[in-house]
Amino acid sequence: MRAGDTDAYAVLVRRHAPVAMRTAALLGAGSDAEDVVQEALVKAYRSLGSFRADRPFRPWLLRIVANETRNAHRSAVRRAGREAREARPPLTHLLDPSAEVVGREDKERLLAAVGRLPDKLSHVVACRYLLELDEATTAVVLGVPRGTVKSRLSRALARLRDDLATTIEEVGHA
Repeated sequence: MRAGDTDAYAVLVRRHAPVAMRTAALLGAGSDAEDVVQEALVKAYRSLGSFRADRPFRPWLLRIVANETRNAHRSAVRRAGREAREARPPLTHLLDPSAEVVGREDKERLLAAVGRLPDKLSHVVACRYLLELDEATTAVVLGVPRGTVKSRLSRALARLRDDLATTIEEVGHA
């Protein structure tokens, strides 16, 4: 593959493209997720020479996807500022409802609460729970130490508990 075997790379793309799409979408690419993944796959192919064969391919690729998602998000924010448009839509439209176990209202409350978290916290929640990545892979994808993943996840879960408790109380009083 490192020698430019396009057939071998095509197999890897087919195997990892779905998780790359979910990663881009959950990290904030929104409607640009397909473009972000396309760009990430091109960059990954061009960077195969720097890929370490003793490491797994998936975290390396997802790290590139995460970087491209950040780049796309920064561009969108700048563009939105220039054009005075509203921010991107919430995460609720990105998930397949048939894959969710919780009720629709609970899911909407949870995703809204995740959407209210700062990006650093929402990204770690997305990687760990929505993409089901382990801590080590989450650390690679987000480009942070494993301890940072743990601390951000702890802060995110505490905020989500508080936010959801408040939301449930408000719904109960309505």
